[in-house]
Amino acid sequence: MSKAASVARHLGHAARMLVGIPDYETYVAHMQLRHPDQPVMSYKEFFRERQQARYGGNGKGGMRCC
Repeated sequence: MSKAASVARHLGHAARMLVGIPDYETYVAHMQLRHPDQPVMSYKEFFRERQQARYGGNGKGGMRCC
């Protein structure tokens, strides 16, 4: 990977973290390395789980504050 591509990847990751968008690729790599015996969630499942963890509620419009 070129240095420019690496910098762009890291900047993209940082930007996603700032706005609260989870990094699916990092999750998949972690699961494969640390938990190879467990199933990996699909992107849709992962996004919903992270959204639930961040905002709470039951997924039907309910949100918690703080």
